[in-house]
Amino acid sequence: MGRKSNMCFDCLQRRVEADYSGELSFVYGLSDSPLPFGSSAVVQMSDSGGAGTSQQFVLSYAPYCEEDCLSKYIDEYGFHEGGYDAEGENTMHSNLGRDQIEVSVGISSGESDSSDTTTRCPSFSNGDRNIFVHGLSCEKCRLSSKFSCSRTITSLAPTARIGKASSVLSKSFSSDFSSGAVEDHILHSINLLIDGKSVGQESINFYSLIGIPSFQENGFPGCIRHPNIVPILGILKSSSHINIMLQKMPFTLENIMQYSPDAIKSDWHVIFLIYQVLSALAYIHGLGIAHGNLCPSNIMLNDTGWCWLPIGGNQLLNSKVNLHGECYNCSACGFCFEGCSFSTLYADLSLSESVDWHSSFHSWWQGDLSNFEYLLILNRLAGRRWGDHTFYTVMPWVVDFSAKPDENSDVGWRDLSKSKWRLAKGDEQLDFTYSTSEIPHHVSDECLSELAVCSYKARRLPLSVLKTAVRSVYEPNEYPSNMQRLYQWTPDECIPEFYCDPRIFYSLHSGMPDLAVPSWAGTPEEFINLHRDALENDRVSCQIHNWIDITFGYKMYGAAAIDAKNVILPPSISTKPRSMGRRQLFTQPHPPRQKVTGKKNGYTKTMNIGCKDTLPSETNNLQKLEEAALFSEKSWHLCPCYNDYLKDPLKDCFSEKELMVDGIDNILSRQPDWVKNFGASPNVDLSYLLENLEVDDDSSTGFQELFLWSQTFTSKISSKSASDDIFAIGCILAELQLRKPLFGLNSLDLYLESGVLPSPMQELPYHVRLIVETCIQKDWSRRPSAKGILESPCFPKSVKSSYLFLVSFYLQANDASRLQYAATFAKHGALKAMGAFGVEMCAPYCLPLLVKSTLDTEAEWAYILLSEFLKCLKLEAIMKLVVPSIQSILQVTCHSHLKVSLLQGSFMHELWNRIGKQAYLEKIHPLIISNLSVAPQKSSSAAATVLLIGSSEELGVPITVHQTILSLILCFGKGLCNDGIDALVRIGGLFGENVIVKQILPLLRNVVHSCTETSYANKSEPLQSWGSLALIDCLTTLDGIVPSLTNEIIVKELIEDRSCMHVKILMRRDLENRVFQTSAMSLIRICQQIGSDLTALHVLPKLRELFSELAFSNENDNHVLLGGNLKGQRMKFSKEDGIESRMDLVLILYPSLASLLGIEKLRQCCATWLLLEQFLLRHHNWKWEYTGDPSQSDLEGKHGRRSSYDKNSSSNNMSTKLLLNGVGWSVPQSQGQRGPQNTVPIKNLSEHYQNPVERHGISAASEFQEPWYWFPSAASSLSILDFTSRTGFPKDELPWKIKASIIQSTRAHHGAVRSFAVGNNECTVFTAGVGPGFRGNIQRWELSTVDCVMSYNRHEEVVNDIRILASSGRVASCDGTVHIWNGQTGKLISAFSESSLTSIRRNDRDEDNMLHFNPSPSGMISNVFHGSLYTKIDYLEFIDRLAVGTGNGSLRFFDVNSGQKLHLWRGEPTDSSFSPLISSICSSGSAKLHPEDNVAYPSWIAASFSTGYCSLFDMRSGNIISSWQAHDGYVTKLAAASDHLLVSSSLDKTLRIWDLRRNWASEYTVFKGYSDSVSGFSVWGQNVISICKNKIGLCSLASTGDEDGQFRVIPQNLYMSDGESKNLSMLSAISILPFSRLFLVGTEDGHFKICC
Repeated sequence: MGRKSNMCFDCLQRRVEADYSGELSFVYGLSDSPLPFGSSAVVQMSDSGGAGTSQQFVLSYAPYCEEDCLSKYIDEYGFHEGGYDAEGENTMHSNLGRDQIEVSVGISSGESDSSDTTTRCPSFSNGDRNIFVHGLSCEKCRLSSKFSCSRTITSLAPTARIGKASSVLSKSFSSDFSSGAVEDHILHSINLLIDGKSVGQESINFYSLIGIPSFQENGFPGCIRHPNIVPILGILKSSSHINIMLQKMPFTLENIMQYSPDAIKSDWHVIFLIYQVLSALAYIHGLGIAHGNLCPSNIMLNDTGWCWLPIGGNQLLNSKVNLHGECYNCSACGFCFEGCSFSTLYADLSLSESVDWHSSFHSWWQGDLSNFEYLLILNRLAGRRWGDHTFYTVMPWVVDFSAKPDENSDVGWRDLSKSKWRLAKGDEQLDFTYSTSEIPHHVSDECLSELAVCSYKARRLPLSVLKTAVRSVYEPNEYPSNMQRLYQWTPDECIPEFYCDPRIFYSLHSGMPDLAVPSWAGTPEEFINLHRDALENDRVSCQIHNWIDITFGYKMYGAAAIDAKNVILPPSISTKPRSMGRRQLFTQPHPPRQKVTGKKNGYTKTMNIGCKDTLPSETNNLQKLEEAALFSEKSWHLCPCYNDYLKDPLKDCFSEKELMVDGIDNILSRQPDWVKNFGASPNVDLSYLLENLEVDDDSSTGFQELFLWSQTFTSKISSKSASDDIFAIGCILAELQLRKPLFGLNSLDLYLESGVLPSPMQELPYHVRLIVETCIQKDWSRRPSAKGILESPCFPKSVKSSYLFLVSFYLQANDASRLQYAATFAKHGALKAMGAFGVEMCAPYCLPLLVKSTLDTEAEWAYILLSEFLKCLKLEAIMKLVVPSIQSILQVTCHSHLKVSLLQGSFMHELWNRIGKQAYLEKIHPLIISNLSVAPQKSSSAAATVLLIGSSEELGVPITVHQTILSLILCFGKGLCNDGIDALVRIGGLFGENVIVKQILPLLRNVVHSCTETSYANKSEPLQSWGSLALIDCLTTLDGIVPSLTNEIIVKELIEDRSCMHVKILMRRDLENRVFQTSAMSLIRICQQIGSDLTALHVLPKLRELFSELAFSNENDNHVLLGGNLKGQRMKFSKEDGIESRMDLVLILYPSLASLLGIEKLRQCCATWLLLEQFLLRHHNWKWEYTGDPSQSDLEGKHGRRSSYDKNSSSNNMSTKLLLNGVGWSVPQSQGQRGPQNTVPIKNLSEHYQNPVERHGISAASEFQEPWYWFPSAASSLSILDFTSRTGFPKDELPWKIKASIIQSTRAHHGAVRSFAVGNNECTVFTAGVGPGFRGNIQRWELSTVDCVMSYNRHEEVVNDIRILASSGRVASCDGTVHIWNGQTGKLISAFSESSLTSIRRNDRDEDNMLHFNPSPSGMISNVFHGSLYTKIDYLEFIDRLAVGTGNGSLRFFDVNSGQKLHLWRGEPTDSSFSPLISSICSSGSAKLHPEDNVAYPSWIAASFSTGYCSLFDMRSGNIISSWQAHDGYVTKLAAASDHLLVSSSLDKTLRIWDLRRNWASEYTVFKGYSDSVSGFSVWGQNVISICKNKIGLCSLASTGDEDGQFRVIPQNLYMSDGESKNLSMLSAISILPFSRLFLVGTEDGHFKICC
């Protein structure tokens, strides 16, 4: 049963509840054995609010013994400090008050100085602080070889509350822990140090713990906790126990290594973890303490990888054992309450606390250990935990409860060769799941879910647990009522209680009956016996190994899992740390059991289990024995060894000399010099810290330097016990690298006896192997000390600097102090000094704090820190780390000062420059727009408006229209705020009248059409409301943009248009009154804008029908009959008053028009004027009174009116120019020609509507054209938008209706256009094609004017591929050689050719790159390439390298920055006599980076060949993952649609899609229907646009095929702008402009065409 201090979990729960009066809730017990016995539990403060978010702690119980030092420490401390009052209640004390500082230098001087603020840790021994501080070793225990137990305990637990166990004290330290008040004063002192202000001793002493200025070989006890030691929150005394309260950590290193090894992302993270452990060891070794049990299960981690050593369990309890190992006054009966019968449930088991799988396996195999016991051991090895319902101990169901199981029949038995999931679901269902799932799998990731466990135990669990885990509403009748129903109800396996604990059947809840046992068992007790006998039955013993293979063994993964239909769903994010999961214990088939021991008639009977009819031969027995021995040998990893002793790990091995009592002189001789001379502390200041943070570019450690250290280090270990910890460090380091243990029992014995290193050592990298060998030397005295390793070349400078920066984060301080520390340190240059790599390693620790910042001061610190990260990190790290944090901040719905700060143009402009326009539009831009809708905060919406305006011209018209204007319009009716409408208006004013007329007005018409053509009779109230609000937003936007238009345009577009928006709304009868009011008032403002003459000529005719309808409406009659007494009630009407009926439109329209036009002119145009004026007189006391010139009456007029879109806009008093200049965004280049005040006059408006035809060779000197004159209206490419059904924020994935229309065509080259390269801004395009004399020619085009602005003519041959290198603005082009040149100037930078094997660097060459056209017939590029020529290129953006294909099927890599050739990967040889050329290249992640994957570069690169083959290369190793025949002919294009989808096209007239998660060689999608070869394609989202001869083909990656399961493409013609003329030119290249919703095609005759 293990240690006598253990107790059953029931008694442990009772004890926790009794000691803390129910304020601490028992969550589950912690056991080191396979059985539910232990002395520690996970607890949490009772959550009175019901939120269920209380912090969890670990509470450990130890027997209270009066004579041991820990008990004496607690008693004397409480007495000395007045810790207990008369009633025995404790008053709360802490070892370290908030204003106390470290007293490791606390040597009494005998003098008192009022200026000395130093206080000393309290003592209990004779009240003598000096003795307590310096201390002498205790002769009765072995806690420390150097200092007294009292002083050592204080040093190990400086933050612990000491007192009596009570709810008051537990609440107190829980509150302090949650608020971060425990060590906040230390971090405050560090902040003062960084700021250069005077500080106390805390910061100096803290840095001394972590090796600043250096690690100390002989430490000195103090009152500051080492940041890599788990904080002990309380050491509490109950009646007969000592309670040690620790913070619960989410993971152990063992969890990570078993369930999520990819969470340790790189070798750097391995070294960083080891550095942290060694730092903690250096501290405790300096105190004369050894950990004694260092292994992965005793190293705690959080989700970012910071680790802690748990000091406080065995280490503090070492003080309870004397030199002879005798325990003082420990109860022999354990901790269980008297009368507890729990232990009797397991009385027949022979399990010990320590698990030795090898001996257990052989005992079980021979029949000496029961099936139940062996399965419990396997559960323990797999990490499964009693009491933890999310990861509970699992057992197999062995009977199906259909009948009483019979040994001589198959009836009633469960098939153990299949999983319970398979038995419940059936093979057909599992096959369907496997074939149709995105990630192929048969079963879920857990064989025993929390839901199943809680349902099994429903009758014994509290209702609160059932409501959380099963269903929020408690319904007792929904729980299975009997065992057969329970078995059939769930696909999950069983729990141990059904084999050992009859109490599980008895209900504690009223309304829930007891769980009924099968008819063949009379009582629960009888069922338990029968069920247990069934588990131990011969039939089950013969088959149980099959169940082990499925649950713990080789059938969990690989081909065996597929055959067993047991493929497990993998975790969604492999790099996310996990504390539970499916661990595969065995990779070989588990041997069947040979013998079983059963009891019949009072005696033990041993039987052979094998063939039923004949006993196995002796030879067969020997063979099986060999198989079992071989299986055991291959499973050596289940018994890892981390120490080189075979005795009690708690027994100290300090030398007798070290155990002698140290005098004061000896202690002082071990102190550092700065401690001896108190007051002369080391000069640790900001400059010193920055110097230690600084990382040189070339800071890697060479092997020879490391080897020299291993031979010459002088800092060797001083005790055997400490050397055992160093041995464990070597083992753990090796295991982290190998992902398997270094030593098993046999290999360790062999090493200790003969010095033979285990075979896994050969698999370690040389430098790691050298460190491991140094740590595990047989002669323990030759092993290095922790200090020696920390100061060795083992650790790169980036590890040490990252540790120095991060270590202060893990003080028990509040988040605000942590954030202040990081921002202050970063502001003073810490991140810059660390270098980009070190900053990337530190960022995951810091960035979570930014999202939590709420206060204004915190926001300022967060802004500083985020800005520094943006400056210091590389692009990949910004995308992976910083951008997700910014997204989280922008998504905060409440007021956030930080969000407002980020929305300032200066920060966003810097972000734009760092990540590029494409990433900005994908990741950030939609979130900026979301801050303008759905109840936005005023401050953030105003900042978002200014940002959108400032960025619009840099984005250009097409992107602004599709990504900003359209997205804002789609927010109409969804809570778009005033600032959002203001943004629309000002963007329209910025771009001018042409954009308003061509882009914004058509979209607004679309809104009106969508909302007025929809029948509202059958719509629900919310849908009607959305439609009304959308119309109001639309009309308000119109009010704002009207002042930017000339009167002629207003008349033409808003009045004379056949669908006059205002009149169309006013003529509807089924709209809300507020819509009528807004429309009428907007129309009046337009009339005031255009003046009386144009109003009379164009507006009044439109209103005649409306006035007639209102004059003769029934509503008017009702007013006449019922409204006689209303005369004079309302004389005036303002927009703040809401109209009561549609008739009130008369009050808005008629008087205003009369004032504008004059009453006579109005009466002449309105035949029903008399009825209308009578209505106004009766109901509103209005009548016309002549006041002079009607044109001047009651008008602010067309000259002095204010903009009506105002709606309290935050920015209505600022001009566009002021807005742009005021936020740090670049000033628009054409601002002098834009905006409502200075729009360039247009001679003929019709020029802006004409669809341009073919233009040939337009030069820069041609007639001026309005930028983006050719861009068509976005409304033409969109279907009618259903605003009443669309909810949520604007998205980039809006439907794109491809019209297959050519909107602009330009002659670019003399011959065929071979390739496009589109800039991130989608305003610049490079075309590569055939130039004069069949030489290569590249043109750079500005799409805003469709002008060629630069030409590159250095290629000798036809250019076949081109890429823009986004990181530098350079361009790479290929014509058999590769040129890298400046994309702005055309200056050649580097040229590469494979034959010369050298890079020709030409930084000084330059020539005139003017555009020259000499029309000549287009040439053809030769398909025959010499093996040394380059064919295709791909840019690997995140590692800034080029991958280049060759004519002999190889891949060559280039470093773009250094201009150097790198490695060469050979393609897989084929059967043909010649090497095929590479026809296309692509890589995963090159288009999109998934932050959660944490990949440093694309994981694969694919290449296609002229033979139709494709190969997939591993980017890390260069190995070929797979090679397959993709097509029957030349592969023309290869592209990665996502990280797992590959698209290819070929001359064989097909387009194919390959899902790389499946067996893609046999499972793929083929699109047919092309009449000729597919010469290329481009991917946008789920859509693929391909080209074939002179046609394009459209298909979707998400297509399900037709009725026959076939996938077909119907190629369609491209039409010219007139909609009738077809494109007859052969298409040769294609590229998509995704944000502009356009695509480009190149032709064989040298044209490039812009299409929509």
